[in-house]
Amino acid sequence: QVQLVESGGGLVQPGGSLRLSCAASQSIFNMYNMGWYRQAPGKPRELVATITSGGTTNYADSVKGRFTISTDSAKNTVSLQMNTLKPEDTAVYYCNAVHFNRLIYWGQGTQVTVSS
Repeated sequence: QVQLVESGGGLVQPGGSLRLSCAASQSIFNMYNMGWYRQAPGKPRELVATITSGGTTNYADSVKGRFTISTDSAKNTVSLQMNTLKPEDTAVYYCNAVHFNRLIYWGQGTQVTVSS
């Protein structure tokens, strides 16, 4: 069992920045893939960004050039630096981990609201 705990959400004005972090209860070297997804009200959950154990990253077109995903193996965390935020980035952001045993884990979610 892997627990994922997100932090860093909040309210920010358009054009601002936020950094989300997700702490895993196991070494991230046990994870094939980690990432961030988001779900806005009335919409399905969507991929934001992922990073593989080899460091390969993937981003949704809507966030390319604005968001950066990274990991810290010493702290067992995956982070999402979000810059130039837009109102349409408002959503609950979920941390995701795919273990090498193919089990998938989710965090509880953290709210990001972009509004003036």
